[in-house]
Amino acid sequence: MTTINKKVWSLSFIFVVISNALVFMIFEMLLPTLPLFVTSLGGGASQVGLVTGIFMLSAILIRPFARMLATKFDKKILLILGILIIALSTGAYYLSSNISTLLLIRLIHGAGFGLATTYFATLAAEIIPKDRRGEGIGYFGVGETVAISVGPMIGIMTLELYDFQRLFFGGMAVLFLAVIMAIFIKRAPKGKELDKQVSGKFKLLEKRVLFPALLIFLIGIAAGGIMSFFSLYAIERDFTQVGLFFLLIAAASFIIRLLSGKLFDKYGPSIILIPGSILSIIGLIILYVAANDSMFLIAAIFYGFGFGAIFPAVQTWCMNLVEEHEHEDAMASFFNFFDLGIGGGSFVLGLVATVTSYQTVYFVAAIVFVMVLVIYVVYVVVKGKPNKHRGKSVQVNNRAI
Repeated sequence: MTTINKKVWSLSFIFVVISNALVFMIFEMLLPTLPLFVTSLGGGASQVGLVTGIFMLSAILIRPFARMLATKFDKKILLILGILIIALSTGAYYLSSNISTLLLIRLIHGAGFGLATTYFATLAAEIIPKDRRGEGIGYFGVGETVAISVGPMIGIMTLELYDFQRLFFGGMAVLFLAVIMAIFIKRAPKGKELDKQVSGKFKLLEKRVLFPALLIFLIGIAAGGIMSFFSLYAIERDFTQVGLFFLLIAAASFIIRLLSGKLFDKYGPSIILIPGSILSIIGLIILYVAANDSMFLIAAIFYGFGFGAIFPAVQTWCMNLVEEHEHEDAMASFFNFFDLGIGGGSFVLGLVATVTSYQTVYFVAAIVFVMVLVIYVVYVVVKGKPNKHRGKSVQVNNRAI
């Protein structure tokens, strides 16, 4: 077993959770503010989209190399390197004098983010006791949830009080703190031994996690609608509590993750994915028909419970379908499919909004979650794998099922 002890909350796990949360907080801090910086450099809407797209492309392209790199260098060193790249890139944004320079820095930033997110997840899984992985990954995601809820607010407040220089340099300082946290992470000795024994084979896609990756791709499409268009939808519907809406999503996700991981470990994915999909569908339908602030906020709670339970469950499921030394491949596929879903969803749902309205976006998002539910139920009925094996890896003819 590649764990340091039987406890979930070891000191190393706490450092992983906090360091990962800080990285995501600064990432979220830049989401609403970097477009403003692009416009200050003379860029327009197309340049804003390019800045976002090139970051995602860079992160997606670097992740398939994660396991190959882990056979040559210690994962902890690679994680620290990834965070350092993110930190220096964040500070370097202020030095950009034109869009071309900004795009180059954004490309480097995306590569660092792709590496860091992959190794954060795999090191967390290595530290967590295997029979409590669902619970541990749920706790691991709580830090991200909190960071996602406060990051955009911190970014906007920093710009309102100061300027871009303090925004970028302040973010860099926080990320250096994340580096220090990562330095104190202690890996399991067995994990280091496995790294040396594994061949550094490049793998663009881990086929064994293809089905849960497909689910997270669809979920990413729906999530892209929530993240990209809600502020505009709120204006369209005269909703004023945008900040509270996202805060309630984060709070609901926080609460459900304290419970859902233990259920996953005991019963497998179905106990999470089926109710989680139903809750998400209810939330999106309420959002679609919402006529006042109260209905918007109720929708946030339902969606937060649903998405907050599903995301770490699918992430843990992907890890359990492969061997311990193949977690990088599983997480690369997981995050890449999710990012592709968000990017593709934002584009497609943007076209839907252009042709119809922002309200229609959330009806389509609800249909996407219905697809997730139907596809998963059919899969369980036909295969019976997640329930039978409780989401854990089982070897048959040297293949994980």
